[in-house]
Amino acid sequence: MSEYTIKVAILCFTDQGVSIAKTLQKEFYRSKLFTTRTVEASKDIKQIDSVSVLMEDSFQKYDAWIFVGALGICVRSIAPHIKDKTTDPAVINIDDQGEFAQAVLSGHIGKANELTTQISRILNAQAVISTTSDLQNLWALDTLSKTYGWKTKSSLPLNEIISLFVNKKPTALVLRVKDRGTQYLEKTRPDFVDIYYSIEDCDITKYELILYVGYELLHIDKPLLSLYPPCIGLGSGCAKDIEPSLLINGIEQELIKQNIAIESIGSIGSATIKNKEQAYLDFSKKHTIPFVTYTGEELNTVKVANPSEVVKRKVGVYGVSEAAASILAGQQSWLVEKTKVLTSSGKKFTYALSVLAVYERKASIAIVGAGSGDPELLTLKGQYILENADCILYAGSLVPEALTHMAKEGALVRNSASMTLEEQIQIMDQYYAQGKSIVRLHSGDPSIYGAIQEQMTIFDEKGYEYYIVPGISSFQAAAAYLKSEFTIPEVAQTIILTRGEGNTPMPEHEKIADMAKLRATMCIFLSVGIAKKIQAQLLEHYPEDTPLAVLYRVSWEDEEVWTGKLSELTTIIKDNKLTRTVLIVVGEAVGARKNRSWLYDDKWNHIFRKKEKTLQS
Repeated sequence: MSEYTIKVAILCFTDQGVSIAKTLQKEFYRSKLFTTRTVEASKDIKQIDSVSVLMEDSFQKYDAWIFVGALGICVRSIAPHIKDKTTDPAVINIDDQGEFAQAVLSGHIGKANELTTQISRILNAQAVISTTSDLQNLWALDTLSKTYGWKTKSSLPLNEIISLFVNKKPTALVLRVKDRGTQYLEKTRPDFVDIYYSIEDCDITKYELILYVGYELLHIDKPLLSLYPPCIGLGSGCAKDIEPSLLINGIEQELIKQNIAIESIGSIGSATIKNKEQAYLDFSKKHTIPFVTYTGEELNTVKVANPSEVVKRKVGVYGVSEAAASILAGQQSWLVEKTKVLTSSGKKFTYALSVLAVYERKASIAIVGAGSGDPELLTLKGQYILENADCILYAGSLVPEALTHMAKEGALVRNSASMTLEEQIQIMDQYYAQGKSIVRLHSGDPSIYGAIQEQMTIFDEKGYEYYIVPGISSFQAAAAYLKSEFTIPEVAQTIILTRGEGNTPMPEHEKIADMAKLRATMCIFLSVGIAKKIQAQLLEHYPEDTPLAVLYRVSWEDEEVWTGKLSELTTIIKDNKLTRTVLIVVGEAVGARKNRSWLYDDKWNHIFRKKEKTLQS
């Protein structure tokens, strides 16, 4: 839970409680402190005479209440105002010694459990949470839909479903689509849960509970919790002034016929001439589904599967339903192609369905930054992707082989150092055609001398899905090793990442001698072979005694680092016979320990540390 988006009220009753409350108030940006003690009042600190009056007036006005004092006072104060777990605010109680923080109300939906954990860290207190699923580190099935924007349908009362789950009954999780929520479920799967990617692959007789995330209507004789992301685009065209009830009922029945849950419809789209069609407006309102319309020009950008000359003559487009569904989905493919429906009044409508591209579970390529060398500097996201990849191609001369030990059993792991780009693409093509997960593992951060643009050009031409996962660059590892801040107030506020001009020409406007005029912190890659030339160019503007660091394979097990002055650059490189994987850093910020930032100065105020204002008497 973000302290920047919730309204928090803190209520305390003792002097020690006021001290704790003020500590918490600094952590929660939009918080108000109320107390029965005599205090110096301000805009955000108020003295009150009656807790019951405060609760009567304000209990539902805040997202969370933090009581600092006896638990009994907290319970008696909130009891008359508790209404429903879906709307009640989170309530947390802390004893006035700050030893225990306890979730009292709205643990899951109101996120009191999450807040309690956060508060326990702030105060170094013991978190007291009684919710079974949280104690066992299990998914909170009653809040998954709210957390990830899904809709829910359950074959049993939700409490019964949750009971089966927290009692660790054999559970099958069927993930028909992919989004942030399903990735979370995959990463945090309990050991009594098996994951499948289609219901056909799952032998439901082995399980006592089925969890499903997708768009299908499942007809199974097992306790079932279906979670529906807004993953389907519904395109439709209709006769003018079609009866709303007939269109609404018609679409609902057709979705059932197609075995598609209406809860999975993310939006409904049609032509602009239908933007006032009452039937669509009523359908949108009834099911809380956005209604979107597109111009003929927009619809004609889609090559529909079933073009109609009749529709072209009447509306100016070859197809409304398929085109609208395609635009909504962000891809030119259909789960259900144009289907015509004749209503009981004789008026017709058409519809088509497409899975939104962002939800499709299909092949993908991840360009992952391996970090500077130390496997522990790989990002958590990068680690997860590596552990689940079907194919890993890594630059063996620049990426530690130890990183590939994270690969799952059965994954293809190949060193690309001896391969041409075409040979790498050939392997990727084979795995992409099979719908597999592919990782191209690059050293450092892919955006810095990663040679990824030539690969992305090919991916774009082939229509492949791909994404980039950042990594820790060697210049950042260098700063860590040197215990240096490369941007120091009034010394250096600019970092230049560059390389010297060797066999590969540099742009005319990016000569090192020109950039040296700034005397910024300069990190020079791929230039150890032309160190003498680099040194001469730097000395045109940097003083000879400018601090220097030469780092060989920084953060690797065999790292070596030399520090000195700019005048010693070529000597360091020659004496140590350095020929490759060297980073040169030059600038006054290297090893500097002077000048203070204004950010934490007690005279500097900003939105998170406001100037104290007292109320005028």
